Amino acid sequence: MNKLRATIVFSVLMAIGSASLFLSSCKGKSMEGMIIFTQVIGNELNIINNTEDSWRYIPQTRIVATDSANPDGSIKVLTEDYYSARSPEISSDGNFLLFTAQKKQNDPWQIWEMNLSDLKTRTITASPDNCLDPTYLPGGRIVFSIIGVNDSSKADHSLFTCDLNGTDLKRITFNNNNYFAPVVLIDGRVLTISRKIHHGTVDHQFIVLRPDGTKEELFYRGSGGSALVSRGRETTNGKIVFIESANFTVEGGSIISINYNRPLHTRVNLTSELNGKFSSVFPMKSGKMLVSYRPSPTDRSALYEFDPEKMLLGRTLYNSKEYDALDAILVENHELPKKLPSEVDTGVKTGLILCQNINLSDQKSAGDAASSPKAFEIEVIGTDSTLGVVQVEDDGSFYLKVIADTPIKIQTLDKNGNVIQSCDWIWLRPNERRGCVGCHENPEIVPANRVPLSVKKSPVIIPMHFNKVVEKKVSLE
Repeated sequence: MNKLRATIVFSVLMAIGSASLFLSSCKGKSMEGMIIFTQVIGNELNIINNTEDSWRYIPQTRIVATDSANPDGSIKVLTEDYYSARSPEISSDGNFLLFTAQKKQNDPWQIWEMNLSDLKTRTITASPDNCLDPTYLPGGRIVFSIIGVNDSSKADHSLFTCDLNGTDLKRITFNNNNYFAPVVLIDGRVLTISRKIHHGTVDHQFIVLRPDGTKEELFYRGSGGSALVSRGRETTNGKIVFIESANFTVEGGSIISINYNRPLHTRVNLTSELNGKFSSVFPMKSGKMLVSYRPSPTDRSALYEFDPEKMLLGRTLYNSKEYDALDAILVENHELPKKLPSEVDTGVKTGLILCQNINLSDQKSAGDAASSPKAFEIEVIGTDSTLGVVQVEDDGSFYLKVIADTPIKIQTLDKNGNVIQSCDWIWLRPNERRGCVGCHENPEIVPANRVPLSVKKSPVIIPMHFNKVVEKKVSLE
């Protein structure tokens, strides 16, 4: 009996010693090379299908760390004092960690930052609404998503930026779409999942925009019925990788690669020969990828290395019969994205939009272009009403001055007032100037080298019942 008791005491002391050793290895020195990920206690497949947005709000999750060089070693829980925590993101120097968490069960999700040298945390946001999916911007700011229940634009999740101390909160998306999982590309732009409901179906796209909300445009769209499941991650060799589900579910899918330079035309499924579902992907400096993968519905999501060149799974980095592993990232420094200058001037109440020729469209083939109806007017539509009908110039161009930070939709009309085509909801930031070549044109087309007739006149003010827009006065002294 005494021998058994001694064995138990020794085992307990060894466990405490291992945990203390792991904790001391985390504190006071760099955590470079550690894997940080979200550990899901319940059944991930059941949780994320309960509600439309439950894939972003999983209860009783926690952020943990393990040594990538010793996958059989100890696990350290980094968020013991939180009811739920997920979506870890590393700073470019590898010293700090952003995450979203609930301190208590009924608290709104907020953004927190952890100093990885001492594991101390501090809150960044103090919003009455859920804040999620934070990531670092250059210049001491972050970008993240906030759910707005009573938003006038009828949006649910919109992107915001703020300083690292939570001040200077600024909204940067203004249409009806939901925005999740932003990342910052090396060129300084924000790449984010945009989800919209269209004719009863949900359309997932990657949208790219500047950190001030200007120059928003389509970056990638999958086939009909597909869903984007993870953040888009930029590799060191000019690729963007992410998880896409082909059947409109968000419990996992395949690893997709696209080229940064031609994202709409270079899609490659890296895991088409593998069964099972991937949940997240993180490119490493080694060229390998850190992935979360579930071989079958009866298995847990575990962490593996993945070789994108050979399209094969490598060694197992973490596997548990009790927990799913999601949102995996590696602690290592990476290139700091460019800090883009901003043209936004909140003293200006409008933005300018120019279209070179509304009759130029990629949806018309060469054979039927001549027989397709020609557009003579555009109708600008707000969220609740028509804002005006504008006759375009003889060359098909139009030039508008639009009230800033207001979602609008533009549709083309034939000579009888029938709708030919309609664009997605867009917005312009204060003082923004945006141009387009045509209407649903091939995004790789560059403008013709000519001056549109519309810019030889003053822009048409939208809404058209506005006779005058008072702008900020600029002193020339």
